[in-house]
Amino acid sequence: MGAHEGGPPEGLLVVGVDIGNSTTEACLAVVAPDGSITYLGTDLTRTTGVKGTPDNTEGALKAIRGALARAGRSAGQVETVLLNEATPVISGLAMETITETIITESTMIGHNPTTPGGEGLGVGTTRSIGELGEQQPGEPVVCVVPHGWDFDDVAATLNAAVAAGVDVVAAILAGDDAVLVTNRLTRPIPVVDEVSAVEKVPLGMLAAVEVAAPGRTIRTLSNSYGLATVFDLDPVQTRQVSPVARALTGNRSAVVVRTPTGDVTDRRIPVGELVLHGAGKTLRVDVDAGAEAIMEVVGRAQPLDDARGEPGTHVGGMLAQVRDTMADVMDVAGQPDVPPSEIAIRDVLAVDTFVPAEVRGGLAGEVALENAVALAAMVRTSRSRMQLVADLVSEGLGAAAEIGGVEGEMAVGGALTTPGVDRPIAVLDLGGGSTDAALLTREGECTAVHVAGAGELVTKLIDSELALGDREVAEGVKWYPLGKVESFFHLRHEDGTVEFVNEPLPPHVFARVVVLTPDGPAPVPTRHGLDHVRRVRREAKRRVFVVNALRALRQVAPGGNLRALEFVVLLGGSALDFEIPDMIADALAPHGIVCGTGNVLGTEGPRNAVASGLVRAHAALVAEEARCRSS
Repeated sequence: MGAHEGGPPEGLLVVGVDIGNSTTEACLAVVAPDGSITYLGTDLTRTTGVKGTPDNTEGALKAIRGALARAGRSAGQVETVLLNEATPVISGLAMETITETIITESTMIGHNPTTPGGEGLGVGTTRSIGELGEQQPGEPVVCVVPHGWDFDDVAATLNAAVAAGVDVVAAILAGDDAVLVTNRLTRPIPVVDEVSAVEKVPLGMLAAVEVAAPGRTIRTLSNSYGLATVFDLDPVQTRQVSPVARALTGNRSAVVVRTPTGDVTDRRIPVGELVLHGAGKTLRVDVDAGAEAIMEVVGRAQPLDDARGEPGTHVGGMLAQVRDTMADVMDVAGQPDVPPSEIAIRDVLAVDTFVPAEVRGGLAGEVALENAVALAAMVRTSRSRMQLVADLVSEGLGAAAEIGGVEGEMAVGGALTTPGVDRPIAVLDLGGGSTDAALLTREGECTAVHVAGAGELVTKLIDSELALGDREVAEGVKWYPLGKVESFFHLRHEDGTVEFVNEPLPPHVFARVVVLTPDGPAPVPTRHGLDHVRRVRREAKRRVFVVNALRALRQVAPGGNLRALEFVVLLGGSALDFEIPDMIADALAPHGIVCGTGNVLGTEGPRNAVASGLVRAHAALVAEEARCRSS
């Protein structure tokens, strides 16, 4: 927004400042004696320090000065600075697997080397490459090649054995030479390479090696009945090997070796009970029952007073970890000496997810996607130090500063400046650590709630489910659309459309799934295809934002009935996301709710609602005082 045209308007220059968990926003306006408002400018900067602490002063002053500079005003002209009263909401995250795949006596090599060789299924007895010369013709052999063998020597030895009548049906290599070996063989066979613990492959045992054609996945070894056919298993044994088949699903290559006593188990880890205190009762739920069961019990315990984990179990450790983190943050937030045991968790969000975990007993660093539950927990700290921030802002700016109103009420006030909305109005503030909802009734009553889980949890889910191991890459996957670079001059977008470019794309993105950032395509380090990455991203957003939007709105809606709501306005940084607003609007559409991204002041989008609301509230007080004086 630019400066007011036609000379400076008459009235007081006021600044509303919203200090959030991630960003600090300022709204500069002139409030006339009759309460009318002329908005002059806004600004946005990162929050300095933990919300509600004196460290916020630097960010607040930066935002105020930015708004003043945009409007061509000076700090000396400011009459009043209005800050939001906000009890800091601190969120923590923990994730725990609830299943575990264990191989005893190492019966499976299910890893996925980038370039296996050949294709097809080979079933035979495992023999070391050094013993091929002693092998009797006729018996099918799976050749095992240890470290130290050159690919030329391997190919020559295999060709010589085949020429001598040895039926070599497959090979398992320690090195990364599968393609080089298969290109030199007189008879093509499936070859799996990069088996790091090749010395642990049992010799003299029946084994099956399968390699699929490029772009396809294995069919026999990933099918329980395929394994039963290959190894002549009875129904009891088939049940035992079903975890093997499940762990190999989606691989392009695999090896299964049958040992007399070897077994693969898929066991559930006792994660423990979550104990919820709230609504005058104590409820318990097993975490390994999954997110849906947990959230059903959380709903029955609302409003939640505290949540505890059974001591000595995974969930006990998860919540202890969250409490320790929060104790550290509260210490920074000016509330030291709060022992973790005394911190009350006021909300919990559970999300079912998958965590790539190394298979215990595997030979090649095999990874299985284990079931896991992610927990986001939230505490509300006992007191805010916002008044101290106001005093420091006043001192730094040379103008009066005061607490102008409670955050939820101010957000609703700011949202009302969005064209096309009216009371009763509900707002959803989609932040980084929590999702907040507030409702303003036709009579002017306001209720607000905070629920755990928002943008940070989505990033963590994407990071873990795609096994990225890089928060920045996961953040990029969350924020930007995807594409697949198909040549140096064209890429395919996630919606299937093709874009041609004038300049050649950089070599490091060739044939890769990329995120389409404003600075150009950035590669996503994953073997998963475009559709899989897109599905993980959308599911993470749905399980956090859509679930939280519905449960937060139910808590503020009259009688918990969503149909009693008319307008829902989405605010906050995550409302700028390219798909979250549509996902929430689709979820609310069956309830007859008008839902969309806010456009505060008709120009600011979903930003600046609280800061603008502070100015509106102050203007209402000025107008009320004017009426009192005139009467």
